[in-house]
Amino acid sequence: MKKWFLIAWLAVLFSGIGFLFWHNELVYSLPTPIPAKYRPVNTGDKIDLGNKIAVNGKPLFIHFFNPACPCSRFNIPHFKSLVKNNKDEISFAIVVLSKDKKYSEKEIQEKFDLDVPVYFDKSIADACGVYSTPQAVIIEPGNKLYYRGNYNKSRYCTDKNSNYAAMAIDSLVHKTSHPHFSQYALVSYGCTLPTCTK
Repeated sequence: MKKWFLIAWLAVLFSGIGFLFWHNELVYSLPTPIPAKYRPVNTGDKIDLGNKIAVNGKPLFIHFFNPACPCSRFNIPHFKSLVKNNKDEISFAIVVLSKDKKYSEKEIQEKFDLDVPVYFDKSIADACGVYSTPQAVIIEPGNKLYYRGNYNKSRYCTDKNSNYAAMAIDSLVHKTSHPHFSQYALVSYGCTLPTCTK
């Protein structure tokens, strides 16, 4: 009897551990489900932002961010380094997408320790074809989509061989050929919008 009780207890314990692993790690290694009414936006498509984000003639990098998303939080140091290394050639903006809590522009700027314009308009995400966070969008002068995708294959943005957003910036700034990215760059991974679920 004790043997079967121990086996049952161990089965429950390992099932719980497996569920926690799935919820906290493995689920974020799967692509984000595509919303039912999603309208694809492809490289080269014209992006109509209207007057929602000020454009100053430089390429525009938009960082889509949800403070409740673990992937977004892990990505903060990486995004900060992109801004600091490329602010002379590229304009940067942050779009906060969250239904969980209301944030102010100042709160987000303090979280990033950056003086970057912050917007709270989901229609910007729709115009760029973004449905998860974190996501990077680069728009060329002339409002054409140059890149929309992930920052890195690694959830923690630490794999230097797959710094996709940085590679896209480099190719645009140095006017080299447009890089060819794998599905890990272009298929959305991360938190589903507008809430942090998967």
